Amino acid sequence: MRAVPSAWIAAVAAGLLLLPGSAAAQSQPDANALQQQIDQLKKEFGERIAALEAKLAQAQAAPQPPPPPEPAAPAQAPAASGAKYFNPDMAVIGNFLGAAGHNDVNPSPALAMPESEVSFQAIVDPYMRADFFLAFGEEGVELEEGFATLTALPGSLQAKAGKMRAAFGKVNTLHTHVIPWADRPLVINNLVGGEEGISDAGVSVARLMPIGNVFFEATGQAFRGDAAEGELYKSSKPGDLSYVGRLRGYFDITESTNLDFGASYSQGHNAAGIVDDVDVGRFTTQLFGVDATFRWRPLTRAIYHQFVARTEYIRSHRDQFDGLQKADGFYVSGDYQFARRWWIGGRLDQSERANDASLLDRGQSFLLTFKPSEFSQLRGHYRRTAYAGGPTAHEFLMQFQFAIGAHGAHPF
Repeated sequence: MRAVPSAWIAAVAAGLLLLPGSAAAQSQPDANALQQQIDQLKKEFGERIAALEAKLAQAQAAPQPPPPPEPAAPAQAPAASGAKYFNPDMAVIGNFLGAAGHNDVNPSPALAMPESEVSFQAIVDPYMRADFFLAFGEEGVELEEGFATLTALPGSLQAKAGKMRAAFGKVNTLHTHVIPWADRPLVINNLVGGEEGISDAGVSVARLMPIGNVFFEATGQAFRGDAAEGELYKSSKPGDLSYVGRLRGYFDITESTNLDFGASYSQGHNAAGIVDDVDVGRFTTQLFGVDATFRWRPLTRAIYHQFVARTEYIRSHRDQFDGLQKADGFYVSGDYQFARRWWIGGRLDQSERANDASLLDRGQSFLLTFKPSEFSQLRGHYRRTAYAGGPTAHEFLMQFQFAIGAHGAHPF
């Protein structure tokens, strides 16, 4: 800071005092007194300026604190980012099943780990995602599903390519750990290939078509032609493809209830005409199906109460040497959540057999399920089955499922 010259202070003070009407202009004899006042002001200004200069010099001489360090980037940020980009979401789901009672037609082992699923799911690029599901059973490992989904096609189309469960009906699309029972209904076992179902290598094209308040989805699929280890479809040459078509609809009835419904069709060659590894009959099987799922889940009590009702009807037309077999079957089930972690349910089954429509199986089931969290559940399942031509079976199934890792959502 520069000192203000004393001459400037004196000149300003003198100018102010000599203005018209000032005391100096009116009385010259008072000049000495005014001069003393000016000298006093000069002294006071000088002392204040000196004090300010001293403080400034002291501040400049004091050591300055070092600048704060730059915030360091987290050491794990690149690794975490890279892990997310280059490693898929992975999960393992265990399915332990115990059985008690008697079943002379289709007995189950007392204790078994029939299937453990390992999944790998990730985004491939902005236009595609990939999903792989490996099934580890007591007899080995197999690819349950492995497909890529193209999500950016023109015309609002979505396509899949790989090995996948066909979009036929409701239960056929679900993995074992997702179905709401400890087993699959009789109509699925008798007419759609059971646990394996229509699951094959192929391509799928689907399109969502909103119409008013109803959302429709049309799906067309073509597969290699082998399903359920040849029990449902069997391809004898490259041209023996199987086909699936499905039209599905969904709409909200109220804010707490909705209805999901659909119609399905499938066609392929069967193994009835294969003699000495030669398909002399060239027989085919056609499947027709309709399904509906009703859900009630009040918004204010969604974690404590809900109800789900399901039904599915399937008809099979199977060509074989003794003529066309027309068999059908259905199931009806209901599941009610009566507490935060508890479910109770029941199911009614009835189905004829695909290769002999004169045989009719009937069954009833009652279930109690406890779900400690979304990663585990314990289920008790009583099953009564009246087989055609066999003794009635009474069984109690105990199912324990547990999951680790990030597992994506399954079809709704």
